[in-house]
Amino acid sequence: MDNLRVGTRDQTVNGTGYSGNGEPQDVLRWALAEFHPDIALAASFENTVLIDMATRVRPDVRVFSIDTGRLPEETFQCAAEAERRFGIRVEWFLPERAAVEGLVNGKGVYSFRENLDARRQCCRIRKVEPLERALRGLRAWITGLRRDEAETRRELPLVERDMAHGGIVKINPMASWTGLQVREYTLQHKLPYNRLSECGYTSIGCACCTRPIEPGEDPRAGRWWWEASEHKECGLHVNNWQI
Repeated sequence: MDNLRVGTRDQTVNGTGYSGNGEPQDVLRWALAEFHPDIALAASFENTVLIDMATRVRPDVRVFSIDTGRLPEETFQCAAEAERRFGIRVEWFLPERAAVEGLVNGKGVYSFRENLDARRQCCRIRKVEPLERALRGLRAWITGLRRDEAETRRELPLVERDMAHGGIVKINPMASWTGLQVREYTLQHKLPYNRLSECGYTSIGCACCTRPIEPGEDPRAGRWWWEASEHKECGLHVNNWQI
């Protein structure tokens, strides 16, 4: 496998082998055939579209999520509904207790609102480090990222090398989909979804860092709303910043 071609919008990625039509289901069929059992799907439980598509290909697909310690109750409710609906067991990864205690006792419960570096430190402890553990031993992982979500994701490829995690393959089957397509698929298939989406939340993370958006705002405007739009990433999907 020398190259990957994923259509007119996407890059050629050395060392991979996908050459399909770029539709989410096609990307998933290739990914799960190519990398199983050394592949997992990362779920944030804003919706369950990707889990539905993946379990239609492989009912035994591995699904994991990160419990930061500050997620809203609706996220756990969606995860529980997904486990019942799809017959899966979600693997949860939590931050290291000592690191969280050190952060909160040393800097306070809302240190992440003081400045960008402080927020990134919180994300590093609560999200990035648990993700590193979740990905150990894998050759590939699947995300639900989309290009329409934010300025920082406009050039998102369908498949890429994740150099932040040892060069494993990172697969973004939903890259070209829109929020409207996600909602339509959810309704058509009567899938579980995060109930906060009914209250103006278009991007859902930690409860303390997420708010509903106003009409006309970017879908991720409700995340870390006190920061500039180009900074609205937590480190899970960004390779170019360090704490």
